[in-house]
Amino acid sequence: MSHSNPTVLSAHPVVLPAPGRGEHLRVRVSAPATGGGLPVIVLSHGFGSSMNGYAPLADFWAASGFVVLQPTHLDSRTLGLPADDPRTPDIWRIRVQDLTRVLDGLDVLEAAVPGLAGRVDRDRVAVAGHSWGAQSASALLGARVLDSAGLPGEDLSDPRVKAGVLLALTGLGDALVPFAAENFPFMRPSFAGMTTPALIVAGDNDQSHLSTRGPDWFVDPFLYSPADKSLLTLFGAEHSLGGVSGYEAAETTDENPARVALIQHLTTAFLRSALFPEDTAWKAAATALEQDPSPLGTLRSK
Repeated sequence: MSHSNPTVLSAHPVVLPAPGRGEHLRVRVSAPATGGGLPVIVLSHGFGSSMNGYAPLADFWAASGFVVLQPTHLDSRTLGLPADDPRTPDIWRIRVQDLTRVLDGLDVLEAAVPGLAGRVDRDRVAVAGHSWGAQSASALLGARVLDSAGLPGEDLSDPRVKAGVLLALTGLGDALVPFAAENFPFMRPSFAGMTTPALIVAGDNDQSHLSTRGPDWFVDPFLYSPADKSLLTLFGAEHSLGGVSGYEAAETTDENPARVALIQHLTTAFLRSALFPEDTAWKAAATALEQDPSPLGTLRSK
């Protein structure tokens, strides 16, 4: 992997027609200017953000040789949907459809960046997301939402997706505060069918106001999903994990560039090795973290 900073090209908004959604789907496409056989990451933003959020991740991944596709979901502040919009209760499901629609629209997205056509490896696709975006991404990996009777709802997994990165993904729905239980029915996940390989990233100081449990809530996706999973627990990290959603973003309460750099490097290494089995980047990165005399976090795998 090159350690210089290759030129990254970005096109936005690329509009995918989305009949029935009420808004066409706007997507940012970022890719390195050179190179072929480029793997794909579909990145789902957290609540209120947009295709322009998460620059610390999107820019780094693109500079590392990935094509990064960032849809703007209906909850984005840039769209300003009123709370009583009839789509609101269904946004969690429309978010998942957005990610699938991005994969369906690869031809259009590829054509939007001059010189990108023919350089994308469509057999090497990953999804990533932060917070609500991690919940959306997890559905493509096989996580399901339990209905009021506790039965798993629709299987929204996508066989095109070979790996995932789930940042600050909320856990089981057993200890939701009443507001969350009432308003966020999608926060009752089952991870039992989440079979696709994934890296789960949790902050050990992430105290959610949606749950009565502590930061261990964010470890559930690792504990309750089948192998092949890895868990990166970041010491002292709150919900924005040091600032993944943007440098100096309003929602970043624990700004920490070193922590963001670790997330950049470990997620990149994980996805490279998950999508290219012969790649040893992940093994090397895991060993380096283990041997670090003052590590910023700890790794577990199963």
